[in-house]
Amino acid sequence: MKRLETTFAGLKLKNPFIVSSSNLTNSADKNKKWEEAGASAVVLKSLFEEEIEAEAGWMQDGAHAEEQDYLLYYHRAHRLEEYLKLIKETKAQCTIPVIASINCYRLTEWTDFAKQIEAAGADALELNIMSVCSDLDYEYGAYERLHIDIVKQIKQSVSIPIVVKLGKNLTNPIPLINQLYAHGVAGVVLFNRMVTPDINLEKMSYTTGEVFSHPSDLYESIRWIGLASDRVPKLAYAASGGVNDGASMVKAILAGASAVEVCSVLYQKKEKGINEMLDVLEKWMNDNNYEQISDFKGMMNAGKAGGGTAFERVQFFKKFGKYE
Repeated sequence: MKRLETTFAGLKLKNPFIVSSSNLTNSADKNKKWEEAGASAVVLKSLFEEEIEAEAGWMQDGAHAEEQDYLLYYHRAHRLEEYLKLIKETKAQCTIPVIASINCYRLTEWTDFAKQIEAAGADALELNIMSVCSDLDYEYGAYERLHIDIVKQIKQSVSIPIVVKLGKNLTNPIPLINQLYAHGVAGVVLFNRMVTPDINLEKMSYTTGEVFSHPSDLYESIRWIGLASDRVPKLAYAASGGVNDGASMVKAILAGASAVEVCSVLYQKKEKGINEMLDVLEKWMNDNNYEQISDFKGMMNAGKAGGGTAFERVQFFKKFGKYE
């Protein structure tokens, strides 16, 4: 029996498999089921800032300004109360770490929320700071500064580990990751999955693109975890997106990840998806004579794989020159 224990963002995990934030983690009963199936931690379904504001907006139609402020405050407080209940109930049923999640897109008053989330028993807090920057007057660097400002605001009020889940819409995540570490972030997840638009040609309307991740989504995570784990080595990393089987989990760890966050596989395979992936991980370790995760974590990051050449190469000509 191999030792699959790992540490991510200061949390001791029995293995690298974390259930990612989704409707799969919106109840204590579901979270208990994932623990019994072998998951090492769960990230609770996110509190969505944008969703809360939209729902409050529907309630505010025709209301005066003061009434609108009150309705927004009331609705935010109600949603938070529901979320605190989810944390408490999950902690009562589960022994694995419970990671709360906030999905925010601008600097608002999350400090009080974070305090209450910590008081409810959450072991860590994951921040999903996501937006598409399409403003014609956008100031370069403003999106990156937003991450730092939100982290600084929340770090003032909580002592539990803060994890930031980054999106792919960053030119160079490394400086931002370095700044997040400097401001006390304990872990970074690469990458958050954006909702993708598609067009229905028959109805001539917009719809949602593919919901589940694809194995190819892993490649960018490997690239940037491989680079970041070498250049900002004291921070913990987790891969998300495209982690669809045990082999992809192994690849993420070789690149420098301590853990993986998985969602699509669980929608498709339910509980058995966890065992299948962990079985592949353990078999690979046995075949390659590794006793524990730390024996090979980061073995193929940028510092140990040619100084980053494999991760920074973007041209196709050497690899695909034979295809004409």
